[in-house]
This record gives sequence, structure tokens and C-alpha cells, in this order.
Amino acid sequence: MSVLLVLDLVGTFAFALNGALTAIRVARVDLVGVVTLGMITAVGGGIMRDVLLGAVPPAAFADWRYLTVAAAGGLLAFLFGRGLNRFSRSIDVLDAAGLALFAVTGAGKALLFGVGPMQAIILGAITGVGGGTLRDVLIRQLPGVLSSGLYAVPALVGAALVVLAAHTGTGRLLGLPVALVAAAVCFLIRVVGLHFGLNAPKPPGVPREGE
Repeated sequence: MSVLLVLDLVGTFAFALNGALTAIRVARVDLVGVVTLGMITAVGGGIMRDVLLGAVPPAAFADWRYLTVAAAGGLLAFLFGRGLNRFSRSIDVLDAAGLALFAVTGAGKALLFGVGPMQAIILGAITGVGGGTLRDVLIRQLPGVLSSGLYAVPALVGAALVVLAAHTGTGRLLGLPVALVAAAVCFLIRVVGLHFGLNAPKPPGVPREGE
């Protein structure tokens, strides 16, 4: 099992759990709704990436492990959601972990398909934020990527580190050290942003949240 696949599956589980817990916390949905939203959060970004890359079928449909892991994460959240939802910080940490892992694997897969550096960075970010964006739209929330400046930014940074390493010869095949460092940087930026409530600058005259 390749490094890319292992990180992808870990990110899939983290995002499925996060998406399902968010559905429980925000929307009043049943078993089908919880598991479905968890799976959409987990595989939505990867499907967007693969469609843009022309990878047919997308990895989520070509490898049974993706949907299985995603469904397991959603079901776990449904069964133990009441207890897990007491730990809202844990949900944010899961989101940050999924974001970091998907940004790294998304950029890595894009590079394997031979796209340019900028395209690989964008596809890495799409992999990281795509599923959460679809989830937020479905539960009628403003997507975090549009309202939180330190959501897309960490994904772009993590993806950029992968691309930089590949083009300087230090991570041509996305080795584990490169992947872990890039994911750790992305994760750290996201967590620090959440802890201190940091966001990108808003347009002049637009009040900040809470004002």
C-alpha cells in the first residue's frame, strides 16, 4: 500500500467522521442523512480532483476501500455522536487533519498526472476543501472556505510544499517525510487559526464576526 493511499484513507476517515458529526450538530437528519453527509465530506473533494484530472473512474469508485472507510466513519459518528459532539474541539481537529492529509495527497496525485505546479497546488486545495464545501451547501451553511480565511490558505500552503519538494528533487515520489512535513504545516496553520480566531482580511467596511 503506497504512502499516498495510506494518507488518503486516513484523511477519508477523518473527514467522514467530521462531516457526520457536523451534520448531527447542525442539521436534524436521520441515519441515512448522517452517513451520506459524512461520505460526501470524505470523498467529495477527491472526486472533484479526479474529474478535473480526467481520472476515470474517480478513485472513490475505483477502489472499494474509500467508500467503505467513509461509510464506517459516518456510521461511527451516528452511533456515538451524542458523546462525541460534547467535544467540539475534537471536530475541529478532525477537520484540520482531513484538510491537511487531503491537500497533500491531492497535490501529490496531481503531480503524478503530470500537471503544472500551479494546477497541482489548486487541485490539492480543492481536494482538501471540496467535500466540506459540498456538505455545507447541503446543510445550508455558508461554506467555511468562503468565510474562514484560514481554511483554504492552509490547504494551499500544504499543497505548495509538496509541489516545491517535488520540483526541487527532494520529494519526487512524495515520500513519507515530505508528506508528513507538508501535512503538519497545513494542520498547524489551521489549528492556530481556529485557536486565535484568525481570518484573512475582509473588504473595507464589512464588520468582523461578533461586531
